[in-house]
Amino acid sequence: MAHAIQLARRGLHATTRPNPRVGCVLVKDGTVIGEGWHQIAGEGHAEVNALADCVAQHGAEARHNSTAYVTLEPCSHTGKTPPCSQALIDAGISRVVYGTEDPNPAVSGSGLEQLRTAGISVAGPVLEHECLSLNPGFNKRMTQGLPRVRCKLAMSLDGRTAMANGESQWITGPDAREDVQTLRAESCAIITGIGTVLMDDPALTVRSDKLPQAARAQQPLRLVLDSQGRCPDNASILNQPGTTRLINDTGNLHQLLQQLAEQQCNEVLIESGATLAGAFISAGLVDELIIYMAPKLLGSDARPLLDLPLTRMNEQVELDITDVRAIGNDWRITATPILSDPS
Repeated sequence: MAHAIQLARRGLHATTRPNPRVGCVLVKDGTVIGEGWHQIAGEGHAEVNALADCVAQHGAEARHNSTAYVTLEPCSHTGKTPPCSQALIDAGISRVVYGTEDPNPAVSGSGLEQLRTAGISVAGPVLEHECLSLNPGFNKRMTQGLPRVRCKLAMSLDGRTAMANGESQWITGPDAREDVQTLRAESCAIITGIGTVLMDDPALTVRSDKLPQAARAQQPLRLVLDSQGRCPDNASILNQPGTTRLINDTGNLHQLLQQLAEQQCNEVLIESGATLAGAFISAGLVDELIIYMAPKLLGSDARPLLDLPLTRMNEQVELDITDVRAIGNDWRITATPILSDPS
């Protein structure tokens, strides 16, 4: 299963969206005879690719009475491709070990039941936490009707994001900016505000040559929150590959995220200034903060990290720091907001 998880991670860079990232390994007599992962939405799922790999290497008969290790319950419904549960049955697989059940209501245990009904031995969940962590956005969309939201921020050591006049390029170094490319590639949509567009004129595209070409070809949807229609026609964000939408009605951020979920958006990245980022955090809509901290000081007149007008200590937003690592000369801090109990 650990090998299947490694295979599934190859689909991290948004090429599987809106589908989940899945890996599959076929084993017979203690030997791996086939492996595969879901590479591109609309094409073969992990199980189908693993079966095809087995046939290519060992012939169709080798699949009979083998064990399939798959990170997610095989699908049992027909979408853009036939159901994987039936493909495993037709191939003569005798045992399936799964990592976690599929939270998709269209599957949700029915794939496993179909396998059992066909006489296939089913075991699991195995390494469930690790398998769930492959698809946090897909899982949240299926269970809560909302995408997973990450907010990317960059600051100096003294917590400043730009000079008083708005100048901000560049706080962090090239390695940190390259790392942001990965965050974008893992996202279905990127949200920014009109203030950022007017001040920085960003492209907000995936363009790193270090990422797979498929990730660069499938640009995330770009949303600009612009309630007063101030976005100029020559803004860079409007003239990039992919799609940019100008959102005039920005009164309800929760509703905006619901609409993105309805459009099968799993992961959203917030790349904005202090005001919009603060609004998402204040509304309790941010699942994870990615903060790049540069070893420099911008001074007390520079702009703060967030527009979060708290006045009392009991209003503080606590964070669970889940990772801290060096990215070139900068530091990347990954944190999860700890939401207060409304009771």
